[in-house]
Amino acid sequence: MSHLKLALPAGCVLVPGASPSAILDVLAERQRQIQAEGWSTAHDDEHDAGDMAAAGASYALNAADVLHPFSQGDGGGDMPDCWPWASVWWKPSTPRRDLVKACALILAEIERIDRAEADALQGEGGAA
Repeated sequence: MSHLKLALPAGCVLVPGASPSAILDVLAERQRQIQAEGWSTAHDDEHDAGDMAAAGASYALNAADVLHPFSQGDGGGDMPDCWPWASVWWKPSTPRRDLVKACALILAEIERIDRAEADALQGEGGAA
């Protein structure tokens, strides 16, 4: 996966031992979701019932099960009950890849929440 250039905000440092490649992979996956899958911010905004958070949780749970089969008891691969979409969209992979997808989906949910809050402020006549 090609890496994006990461510019940390002033004063922000990675914790010792942190993997910049992990952060870059999450950001690259988020970009892939937008560019390759076509999941625009407008599309994401339609999923306002926590769907993206649930999908991220599903991939994280799957990774946990593969890494520690007793976390849920199924050893991974099975679609968790919290998966919000049709089974055709459930595409587990390696634990690391599933965690990258989980983080990118959770990032999409955070972005959606931020947009909704900004829109609400603007609707009230406030500044975003």
